[in-house]
Amino acid sequence: MNDISGRIPVLALWSAPRCRSTAFARMMAERGDHVVVHEPLSQVVDFGEVKVGDRVARSEQDVLAALRGLAEEKPVFFKDTTDFHYPALLADRDFLAGATHTFIIRHPDEAIASHHALNPDLGRDEIGFARLHEIFTAVRAATGTTPVVVDSDDLLDRPADTVRAYCAAVGIPFLAEALNWQPGMRTEWQATSRWHESTSRTAGFTRAPGRGAEKVAADPVLRAHRDYHLPYYEELRAAALRP
Repeated sequence: MNDISGRIPVLALWSAPRCRSTAFARMMAERGDHVVVHEPLSQVVDFGEVKVGDRVARSEQDVLAALRGLAEEKPVFFKDTTDFHYPALLADRDFLAGATHTFIIRHPDEAIASHHALNPDLGRDEIGFARLHEIFTAVRAATGTTPVVVDSDDLLDRPADTVRAYCAAVGIPFLAEALNWQPGMRTEWQATSRWHESTSRTAGFTRAPGRGAEKVAADPVLRAHRDYHLPYYEELRAAALRP
């Protein structure tokens, strides 16, 4: 149950698409101390319904209610992406203030190149950094504090130090054994499996070679998208943990 301070035992990780949030969620699943819910808001917008625990949610409001209900039984971790806009979330000040909202980022060059490879018709807004910043700003306004931000490059370069800093910041124990897992496609990823192929092949936080900056620099449309989102990324980066 929610305590008298209004806290909700829900830990959220918000991410623009292709910012390594699925790998972070895989680590959270390996811990075993949270119910892990995969992208409930983006799936309800995309598919019209999503299962959250034993409930089928058919709107943003349903998703938020289902997360609250699930958290009455066990602490919940969910991650979601900002390729969509979530007005009901932004209007729910109690959820913004009561849950623990955290954020993960990646340089837009790399995120855009990775996203474009899977979605060649990629539009500017679905890249998601502006929407991610909007949620960050709403949480900061609702709580009066700056939310936790993880730079996913730190996660790959110094996984133990970065996860330890994250755990300390959100008040959960650091579990070193959760930094490694068995590869494989998880059941909760099936509806959007092509987006999670790379993570399904991993056994920990590892960096894949990429030339995102070159790809974006060579494409005037992608370069304009990057220039639009870069200031939002930079403000989030300024708030990132320093492991």
